[in-house]
Amino acid sequence: MQAKLSVVALSVAAAFALSACGQKEEPKPVAAPAPAAKPEVVVKLGHVAPMTGPQAHLGKDNENGAVLAIEELNAKGMEIGGAKVKFELINEDDAADPKQGAIVAQKLVDAKVNGVIGHLNSGTTIPASKLYSDAGIPQISGSATNPKYTQQGFATAFRVMANDVQQGKSLGEFAVKQGVKTVAIVDDRTAYGQGLADEFRKAAEASGIKVVASEYTTDKATDFKAILTKIKSTKAELVFFGGMDAQGGPMAKQMKELGIKAKFLGGDGVCTPEFMKLGGPATEGQFCSLPGMPLEKLAKGPEFREKFSKKFGADIQLYAPYVYDAVMVMADSMKRADSVEPAKFLPAIGQTKYDGVTAMIEFDGLGDLKGGAISIYKYTGGKLEYVETLGGGTVETAKSEVKEAVAEVKDAAKAVAGAATAVGKEAVSDVKDAAKAATEAGKDAVKAGAEAVKNAADATKAAVEKK
Repeated sequence: MQAKLSVVALSVAAAFALSACGQKEEPKPVAAPAPAAKPEVVVKLGHVAPMTGPQAHLGKDNENGAVLAIEELNAKGMEIGGAKVKFELINEDDAADPKQGAIVAQKLVDAKVNGVIGHLNSGTTIPASKLYSDAGIPQISGSATNPKYTQQGFATAFRVMANDVQQGKSLGEFAVKQGVKTVAIVDDRTAYGQGLADEFRKAAEASGIKVVASEYTTDKATDFKAILTKIKSTKAELVFFGGMDAQGGPMAKQMKELGIKAKFLGGDGVCTPEFMKLGGPATEGQFCSLPGMPLEKLAKGPEFREKFSKKFGADIQLYAPYVYDAVMVMADSMKRADSVEPAKFLPAIGQTKYDGVTAMIEFDGLGDLKGGAISIYKYTGGKLEYVETLGGGTVETAKSEVKEAVAEVKDAAKAVAGAATAVGKEAVSDVKDAAKAATEAGKDAVKAGAEAVKNAADATKAAVEKK
């Protein structure tokens, strides 16, 4: 009996199993495939400036400008050639030394960077530019001003500020406007200092200023009393210095200590807070120049200054806005070319028309900034006080020219309207005169006709009486 029950149980179980196997299972929903992540490409930009030595404060300022630009570009999440782009800054220190500049340039070439921002000094930028040119790597400097940099014929070389030809000419014009008759010129024998001094000399002499002394120093010197004593004997009205703030500040201070009454004038290398710090009270009332317009007078200037100060807790020393623009121009060129490959986006740099912080950036055939303006500043109360802008084709200058043109058109329109009114009045007057004359003529004709009728009547009467 128990065996039979077991057989029955097994049969029932088998039936249930077969029934279960016969049931159709509902297919599980298939998850949609995750979208493929876009590839990411790392764009390496080299940046070179003196991070050690007497110009380290300027090198750090340049680096900060580049860092700010890189962070903003990465925050935007730029896509180029169908890939997400991550910009990476590779900083190198050339110590403002031409030999070291060539060494770090080769290092960046070996690292296969996509582009280079820098160098800071003309003396390091010029020899390094040959290495970048040979490797086909685009280079944009935000501070090297010696004309030779772009005159070598390298298609890879660009700069986003006015060069020393433009600056030297403007400084010479300013000296003339100040009534200067005699000048002593000192330069530090670097590509920047000597180049700027040479251009100033050309402009000064062309304007009739007499150069009564030419002295030289180095970009490492701090004692200038020997050359200043010579200059004192010439009774020069102005001392022009081609060099950087690390030498310019002590030079101005020693001029005062020696009782030299001549004014001090320098280029962008001494137009810094550091110059005033090193020169102290002796900098009061002295003059310097900077390429471009003051940040306060530029549409994006105040915003940039605020961002910079908030990010780094420091004031702008000198070239940071230009270096920032140089990075942005490089990235903009990649975007327009839709490629991060140097050979492909290099031609786009030459076609740049970028509304930067410092100017509307466009390049001429050499790679120089078109229409570079130069602004003059005066050291007043521990600050740089804007005096005037000379030359250039800045946005503000263009706006001023448009306003003048509109005013001229309005004046011309008024003159035309006035002339038309005058002509109209004269025409009306002529018509009135003509009408008056016609009326008088009509009266005379009526009068004559009446007299003729009267005469005829008299004649008829006489004839009748005679008969």
